[in-house]
Amino acid sequence: MKKLFAVAALALCLFASTAMGADKTYTISINQIVEHPSLDATRFGFMDRLKELGIDAKYNVHIAQGNMATNTQIASQIAGEKPDLVLGISTPSAQAVAQKIKDHPILFACVTDPVAAGIVNSLEKPGANVSGMTDMSPMDKHFELIREIVPGIKSIGVIYNAGEANSVVLIDLLKKYASAAGVNVEEATIANSAGVYQAAKSLVGRCEAIYIPVDNTVVSALESAIKVCRQNHLPLISGDTDSVARGTIAALAVDYREMGVQTADMALRVLQGADTATMPVENLKHLRLHVNLKAAGSMGVTLPESVVSRAEKVIR
Repeated sequence: MKKLFAVAALALCLFASTAMGADKTYTISINQIVEHPSLDATRFGFMDRLKELGIDAKYNVHIAQGNMATNTQIASQIAGEKPDLVLGISTPSAQAVAQKIKDHPILFACVTDPVAAGIVNSLEKPGANVSGMTDMSPMDKHFELIREIVPGIKSIGVIYNAGEANSVVLIDLLKKYASAAGVNVEEATIANSAGVYQAAKSLVGRCEAIYIPVDNTVVSALESAIKVCRQNHLPLISGDTDSVARGTIAALAVDYREMGVQTADMALRVLQGADTATMPVENLKHLRLHVNLKAAGSMGVTLPESVVSRAEKVIR
């Protein structure tokens, strides 16, 4: 059976290569707000999958290093590159290219709420030249995971960049679920990655656990928050699984490499002539639970067996 699947996959790749024209080299420009494992995994998954599909592509990869002004400049630069396809990885990156580029197809990935961010008109019918993939976090499940790890918790601390539209959406959802359960949410907002350490310190004594959403600014300086949580035996839970390997104690989230792969499948359809205006925004249905027992121990936490037993990946 596995051999049959392998043959079928190879046939698909050969068909795609023939259909697209094996001698054509496509120009794909990528705008990514910052380098961190989740966004990088999406980019590499995207590029690797297109190679599997037989697409010969030249990539112009631009990283804004968390600077919003640079992010906007990159969008203008990409417009001048006249690419066959543009990929915006993260909400700020997708917003920038969608605002600046109207005559080339755009796909986005790692965008929490593309409608609220003003990137598309609706998930079903995006409109214009933009479509892509959302990584909307299941905040109800994240909240329940926090309560399972810290039974009886009364106050959750959060660190986020209030300038990132995706983070605001996530924190509003967290506050909604927390309020219904009688749990307080203590906020510490930052403007750049340099503020993460002080933001984490400001939450010490005000909460029983810290949660970091899928916030590009905070995740790029995650080690600062980890240091504070280790020093104060404060559990740190993240919104993305890549952060667990770096030192948070648990996360329930999508696989960002898989997101890149699925976005590449969308890209193939676009390069074949599909209209982004009528291409529905997609998401990943499968969630992965990762836990880090070593990190938990360093933060004075014993993870419940109910959490460890159902984790797809356990770091010891």
